[in-house]
Amino acid sequence: MLTSFIEGLLCCLASKSANVVVPVETSEPADGYEFVEVKPGRVLRVRHIIPDRPVLEEPTGQGGSVSCKRKITVYRNGQLFIENLGDRASTEVKNCQNGESEPNSTVQVELTDSGNSPLPRRRKPKRSVVIDCERKISACKGTHPDVALFFIHGVGGSLDIWGSQLDFFSRLGYEVIAPDLAGHGASTAPQIAAAYTFYALAEDMRLIFKRYARKRNILIGHSYGVSFCTFLAHEYPEQIHKMVMINGGGPTALEPSLCSIFNLPTCVLHCLSPLLAWSFLKAGFARQGAKEKQLLKENNAFNVSSFVLRAMMSGQYWPEGDEVYHAEVTVPTLLVHGMHDKFVPVEEDQRMAEILLLAFLKVLEDGSHMIMMECPEAVNTLLHEFFLWEPETEMATPEPLLHSVVATDR
Repeated sequence: MLTSFIEGLLCCLASKSANVVVPVETSEPADGYEFVEVKPGRVLRVRHIIPDRPVLEEPTGQGGSVSCKRKITVYRNGQLFIENLGDRASTEVKNCQNGESEPNSTVQVELTDSGNSPLPRRRKPKRSVVIDCERKISACKGTHPDVALFFIHGVGGSLDIWGSQLDFFSRLGYEVIAPDLAGHGASTAPQIAAAYTFYALAEDMRLIFKRYARKRNILIGHSYGVSFCTFLAHEYPEQIHKMVMINGGGPTALEPSLCSIFNLPTCVLHCLSPLLAWSFLKAGFARQGAKEKQLLKENNAFNVSSFVLRAMMSGQYWPEGDEVYHAEVTVPTLLVHGMHDKFVPVEEDQRMAEILLLAFLKVLEDGSHMIMMECPEAVNTLLHEFFLWEPETEMATPEPLLHSVVATDR
């Protein structure tokens, strides 16, 4: 702490940051790691594993289809009105709310406090969106050569936080792709704040996706990484087969906080870096023992420069990503939430499950924000079951997947 304080004091006196904005030190690239130049001078480290598969591939099953029919209306008083027009689609949303099935239901959602205003149907709508499509959903097995899994981490993480998942699914025969965001892990770290805006990072993920995408792709995001998954699912609904959101929060537009510790000068953040790391350990894990500290160290979690951290937090501006944007997403989605998460309240993930057309929420009672590192076996099992899920001909939603709390053994 004293060393960090002295370094920060020196950088303040010199009117510059003591941090050299470069990736964290890593060993020589091993098999499975690639370095992709997404634009001149902007290079991302990507772990890409293509496992050995049997010569005779198992044929892809027919799966089932889900009717995606809904009308989304936004009113000037701030209300969002969702009318589900298809029997199966309406069952999905209604199940997310109260576990009952009512065909052709209508869901009214408050965006702002409108007091005792009349129902929005009596007012002139500000905007109306109609979604009418049919999604074919089949089981995605590791033996299928047209399936790829994309893992996207959040602020302060690296692709290493997915170590257990990448090893587990590659052993099952899945092709896995996990990038380091700019300024994280072993990716290059530009020295301009504009390199870390949501749009700059989203464009990076778009280029990575286009480079490695197969016919059927599954996106897995954690925390801030969930926003990039949603962005890709909205942009490429036909190529993305399923999506997983781990502690991603509610379906709200992103806007950086004006009153945040991350608005402090970079040199001050550098002085506070030990305190920030300790706070992250306390809030990110259900337990804060030697095991959790070692997990942070081994997986390069929260190991980024103060400049990158400040730029990432101030660059979270995405006004398009509101509830209407999320309601338009038709990709089947599994939400995984750690019950002890101090960063993301469970109510936010519940809200996300209500807004998304086809969403299933699982709550793990022993996990927190970094649940994929705390409870890797439970998370891997949940993800694998979801990858293998396909709707039956007569029923689009498997009841066991909806809003359950899972006890995990540690």
